[in-house]
Amino acid sequence: MNSRAFRRSAVAVAAFSASAIVLAGCAGGGGGQPSADSDEPITLTIATFNDFGYTDELLQEYMDENPNVTIVHNRAAESGDARANYFQKLGKEGLADIEAVEIDWFAEAMQYSDLLAEAPDSVKGRWLDWKEAAATDGDGRLVGFGTDIGPQGICYRADLFEAAGLPSDREGVAELFDGDWENFLDVADQYKEATGKPMIDSANSVLQGIVNQIEYTYTEPDGTVIATDNPEIQAAYELVTERAVPNSAYAGQWSDDWFASMANGEFATMLCPGWMLGVISGNAPDVTGWDIADVFPNGGGNWGGSYLTVPANGANVDAALALADWLTAPEQQVKAFTNAGTFPSQLEAYEDPTLTDATNEYFNDAPTGEILSTRAEAVTVAPFKDASYFKYHDALQNAVTRVFDGVEDEQTSWDTWVAEVEAF
Repeated sequence: MNSRAFRRSAVAVAAFSASAIVLAGCAGGGGGQPSADSDEPITLTIATFNDFGYTDELLQEYMDENPNVTIVHNRAAESGDARANYFQKLGKEGLADIEAVEIDWFAEAMQYSDLLAEAPDSVKGRWLDWKEAAATDGDGRLVGFGTDIGPQGICYRADLFEAAGLPSDREGVAELFDGDWENFLDVADQYKEATGKPMIDSANSVLQGIVNQIEYTYTEPDGTVIATDNPEIQAAYELVTERAVPNSAYAGQWSDDWFASMANGEFATMLCPGWMLGVISGNAPDVTGWDIADVFPNGGGNWGGSYLTVPANGANVDAALALADWLTAPEQQVKAFTNAGTFPSQLEAYEDPTLTDATNEYFNDAPTGEILSTRAEAVTVAPFKDASYFKYHDALQNAVTRVFDGVEDEQTSWDTWVAEVEAF
């Protein structure tokens, strides 16, 4: 899941909603660490955010298989609430037996891996390599159960491409964009020349896409700050400000105008993780031109995803590990995909016909299961993100925005960012 994937329908939800299916005679687990397959009653709490696809029906399946277990599911409206609660209580008291952690703050959680329970050896090797590697600490302990990921393709308006004289079928568009970021922006130049309009939804989405392909962005694992000295970051900034800014409708995403533009044709492409499909269809329900191509600039990219963690000082660690194992197994990941569109991170899930044969009627019946599976396998890098990632990246996005808005030129805005980083 991704905290920035806000939907209009979600803004009125309460901070937390609880979903509990209670079995008669059940009570909370104690210090004896009962397991899920014992006869002793256990209440397991799980804390997530947004929508992981963990419906009451799915959780009931587990309770039917383990009659001594009661699951209480607490769901935050968005991950910011979950993050604040997690780091306030980790290593102390008050966390759920299973806590979900978003990928953007998972590296921060990994700094405290000694406070998390280790997953059993039996689950190792089930995930995409980069997904599992990010949850493995320096001592080789796997402390996170990967849930979804956000493999990216390119969503595009086939009708607008056709009007611009560009290929509009999925295969043709995939061939058109097969190349590096320079090639992607070359096509953007062609589109703007033909139509007079920008092809890209936002300049900072391009920055995000490039940064997500860089292993070490603003800091290194030993804490060394490399932000302003990293030639890859400077090259990304220069490419975005010089070429993406003139070809983008907006500096950033999530504004009311940005949402409205999905329908009004102000732009023709979006860099699309799987969860973005619902954002588009939900905000442009009557548009028939959207499609998705099996391609991404410079190979593969991932935006979003989460993990389940088990606090090591919990009252029901063994039982919680068993439930986390079950929830992230291939079969349940496919069910979660069906329930909420969360794309699996388990390798075996990509062989399940429910996933591989999935199509999306809104996107011209695109074989989204097949496309996103291919896109997931194309991802080779999971950027290192420590506790400082947010402030450096947000400041760099602001630098791009200043250039987009004409507040500062490219060099001045870069210098402003350098000064901000030095002041952090």
